[in-house]
Amino acid sequence: MIQLLQPLKADSLKDVFVSRFEQLILSGDVSIGEKLPSERELAIRLGVSRPVVHEGLLELATKGLVTIWPRKGTVVNDFRKEGSLALLNSLVNYQGGLDPSLLENLLDMRHLFEAEIVRLAARHGTRDQLGAIGDIVSSEEKALADPDAFSELDFEFHHALAMASGNDLYPLLLNSFRQIYHHLAGQFYTVARVTSTVLDFHREILAAMKDRDAIAAEDAMGRMLDHGRRLLHEVIDKAKAQS
Repeated sequence: MIQLLQPLKADSLKDVFVSRFEQLILSGDVSIGEKLPSERELAIRLGVSRPVVHEGLLELATKGLVTIWPRKGTVVNDFRKEGSLALLNSLVNYQGGLDPSLLENLLDMRHLFEAEIVRLAARHGTRDQLGAIGDIVSSEEKALADPDAFSELDFEFHHALAMASGNDLYPLLLNSFRQIYHHLAGQFYTVARVTSTVLDFHREILAAMKDRDAIAAEDAMGRMLDHGRRLLHEVIDKAKAQS
């Protein structure tokens, strides 16, 4: 492994350190269970300060890629067993996109997660929160011809639902998927008129929430996510056929 460690040269050395070790671990170049060199040795070999190495290792530990044992050193984990949601974006970047099985798993989880969010939001959302969601829908109406702007508003819509759910963890979990969401939305919103279809679903969800109809809101969310899944697969399959 030592020969793989070349000096780092970049403005954000900690981020480059993390990225370098993510690549080494996810590729298998550094083995599961392997003990990394000490912070001092890593700093010398990579040409950075010990604080850069220390902060980088802490971030890798947060993602579940390594475990830091006091006075014993840092050991590489099996990320499939120890990894956290924070690792998901790294996997997407490493693979150059979502692996098909990982994509299906993500879409399945999103269906369950967002159905619960909208059900709770319809029951517990305050007048101010419903007003904020209505403002987002109004902004979407003005952004129908701008897929990038609509994509950002779409995320805001779902995040506002999470805020209205009454569960403080749901907005945080949704934020952890922001990068992946925009990665997928970049493909999804390439299809003509998809913005108008999504807007219609958002209007339907908002109307159900104003009526405090959790069942209707959850049903509309489910149909919107099913539509999105089908369309996303069509876009991906078309891209593969053209490559």
